[in-house]
Amino acid sequence: MGRSIQEFISSSTSKPIKKARKRPGCRGKQNLLGKLVEQPEPPTRELTLEEAVSLAILLQKNEQLVEAQELYRRVLETAPNYPRALHYAGVLAHQQGRRDEALALIERSVVLEPDQADWHSNLGIIFQSNGQLEAAIDAYRRAIAMNPNHANAYSNLGVVLKAIGKPSEAEATYRTAIQLNPDHIDAYTNLGILLNGLKRTEEAAACFSKVITLRPKHREARKLLALAHCTLGEVGEAVKIFQEWLQEEPEDPIALHMLAACTGRDLPGRASNGFVERTFDSFASSFEAKLERLAYRAPALLAAAVEDSGLKPSKSLAVLDAGCGTGLCGPLVAQYARRLLGVDLSKGMLAHAKEKHVYDALVKAELTDYLRKNRGAFDLIVSADTLVYFGDLESVLAAAAGALRPNGLLVFTLEHAGGGDPDIDYRLEFHGRYSHARAYVERVLIGVGLQPEITHAELRMEAGLPVPGLVIRATKSLAACS
Repeated sequence: MGRSIQEFISSSTSKPIKKARKRPGCRGKQNLLGKLVEQPEPPTRELTLEEAVSLAILLQKNEQLVEAQELYRRVLETAPNYPRALHYAGVLAHQQGRRDEALALIERSVVLEPDQADWHSNLGIIFQSNGQLEAAIDAYRRAIAMNPNHANAYSNLGVVLKAIGKPSEAEATYRTAIQLNPDHIDAYTNLGILLNGLKRTEEAAACFSKVITLRPKHREARKLLALAHCTLGEVGEAVKIFQEWLQEEPEDPIALHMLAACTGRDLPGRASNGFVERTFDSFASSFEAKLERLAYRAPALLAAAVEDSGLKPSKSLAVLDAGCGTGLCGPLVAQYARRLLGVDLSKGMLAHAKEKHVYDALVKAELTDYLRKNRGAFDLIVSADTLVYFGDLESVLAAAAGALRPNGLLVFTLEHAGGGDPDIDYRLEFHGRYSHARAYVERVLIGVGLQPEITHAELRMEAGLPVPGLVIRATKSLAACS
């Protein structure tokens, strides 16, 4: 978990935000914004470029991104090489998932004003989110050289060092960040994640406990601390964390889902929409970098399964990427598609998928509902690690079968429920995903009219161990269509 670039909007503003003096009849921020976008408003004095940029930053901090984008556009229209406007317009582009534009704007800003340590750190975040890890390391180290007390740059540098397989150096940089700023929540969180992966679970739990001390309602730290207790065999402590959380926020979807995972009681048939949206929106910007660190193989396994089916890369098929996330499968199956669609519940993930420039359309929708509304629409449906958030597969697989055309192909991955218990169809694991028994998957697929071929594979690494999975290829026979 690197520090979000959005947080630098406040910490990196070198000059105070200035406001134009209100005149009688003016409406504060809205009036200032209206003046700049040439809406009719009562008279007020013009803003300087610096004041306009400061107002845009304020709007950005307050999540008024469309208004902020318009202000930056107007400033850069007037002064194309204004460094602060370039930089924070780049920050905004990053927030909105426009990564190429973000990189171009921020690189221009640091060329024009090369002595801003925060700006180099922000550039590192952009490189990191693009998977350019060596460039990110260089940017963070430049920031540290300019400001040896830059705790944020140290914390983010640790994330990248961990990603390239240097855990000892990563640990050292996290600890430096904490030494520089003993209240650095991200550094404690990052260090805890690292230590947990190194099987130093008690030390990891201490880090997550510190985060909760600093920010008692920190959702991710609460979840990670509970998972650490589960790893240590202290399930009761994990249950207590989620119960206390639910006393404060009785409807929180993360706490409800994870409490069910810990207790095995009131198990949902699938993860709720709220759980999925909040989980994936929260780390959309770091999703691909995280999966790269976990040696994530699911998209490549799906692509190989499609190729082995004998389909020709003729760009003649209607293809759906079901639960497309940031679009990792899109480039791998585009060669088959006359039309390639992606569907996902996470708005943040879809913003990153759009940056791949391979999808003809991207839709925010719940998967089962979407499939039911698109009967007979697809020749090929692929789904990488999406159905791990479904326990009961009957509804979603029946909907998928209905959405396929005759001889259509469904290819997807699941996590395998090991242990050999013949009575288990699926179970909700402590981490919040479902694992499935192979026999159950075969039974459901055959029941909905699909002929399955199932192979075993390792999907990724997690906590230093491979995650056992199933790669499923299922064909809709002509008989199922009659």
